[in-house]
Amino acid sequence: MRKEDLRIVYMGTPDFAVESLRALVEGGYNVVGVITMPDKPMGRHGSVLQASAVKRYAQSVGLPVLQPVRLKDEAFVEELRALRADLQIVVAFRMLPEVVWAMPRLGTFNLHASLLPQYRGAAPINWAIINGETETGVTTFFLSHEIDTGRVIRQERWPIAETDNVGIVHDALMSLGARLVTETVDLILAGKAESVAQETLCAPGTLLRPAPKIFKDTCRIDWRQPLKRIYDFIRGLSPYPAAWTELVPPTDGARQTLKIFEAERRPAPHDLPIGTLRTDHKSTLEVAVPDGFLRLRSVQLAGKKRMDIASFLNGFKAIDTFRLV
Repeated sequence: MRKEDLRIVYMGTPDFAVESLRALVEGGYNVVGVITMPDKPMGRHGSVLQASAVKRYAQSVGLPVLQPVRLKDEAFVEELRALRADLQIVVAFRMLPEVVWAMPRLGTFNLHASLLPQYRGAAPINWAIINGETETGVTTFFLSHEIDTGRVIRQERWPIAETDNVGIVHDALMSLGARLVTETVDLILAGKAESVAQETLCAPGTLLRPAPKIFKDTCRIDWRQPLKRIYDFIRGLSPYPAAWTELVPPTDGARQTLKIFEAERRPAPHDLPIGTLRTDHKSTLEVAVPDGFLRLRSVQLAGKKRMDIASFLNGFKAIDTFRLV
C-alpha cells in the first residue's frame, strides 16, 4: 500500500502534537481525521472558548476534526468508525479505551517523550530533567491495555545538556518525535515494524522512574535539598509551570510567591541559615542552601511580569531582609 492510500486518524492536543501532524500532512500521508480535546473555556467567566493547538492547525489545512467529551460515547465511536482508519497515531492526547485503540486493522501507536519504559506518565520531559538525567529521547509503541506499556517500535535518543530546561528539551523532542512518527508509519507500511516488549529494553532489576502529572504543590522548592537537586528542579519546571517559593518578610506580614525560572550553582561552604538571601543590590541575588548558594537569574513575583535579577533588585531594595521558604 502507498502512503497516499493509508487512512490515518491522528489524535493529539497541545503544541507538542502539532509538529508530528504537520510532518504527516506535508509528507503526503493520508490523514482522514483529527481527534482533539473539546475547546477550553477561558476568561473570567469561561465565556471564551479556546481551541487546542492541534485543532487550529488541522482546520488551517482543511482536516476534519472531532472533539469528543467522552471517548466511549457511542456517537463518537460511530463517527470514528466511519473514518475507516487503517492506522491511528496518538501524540500527547488521552488514555484511550480499547474500543478506540483496537479499531484500526494496523493498530494504534503512540509517540511518548521518553525512552520507555522509563518515565511513563503525563510529564516525562519535566521529570527527566528534575531527576538530573543526561539523556532522554522519544519512543513509538503500539497501544495496549496498560498506559505507556505497549510494545516498542522505535526509539531515538537525545542528550540533555547541563543548562537545558524543559522548553529547550521539549522543542528538540517535538522535532525528533515528528521524524520518528513518519519513520514508524513507513515501517508499518512496509511490514517491517518489528516491535519488542518494553521489559527487554532495560536490565533486570532496573529502577523505573515514573512521570506523574505535575500540580502546583509539586513545584514548590525545598531549600533543604542539595544544590544540584534544586538546580535541576528549577530547570525541570522552566518555563512552565515554573518552580516557586515564598518570600518571608523580616517582621509579621504577608508572604509573597516568587517563581524562579533561571539560576546558577555556586558550591561553597558556609554557615548561613537555609533560605538566607544575600545580594549586592545591583545584579546578584543568591540563596543559601546546604552545600552552597543558588544564584538567581530570572524570577517573577506574583502579579508581576518575569524579569532578570537586575530589574528585580531595582524594584526590591530591601530584599536581603527577607528569606525564602
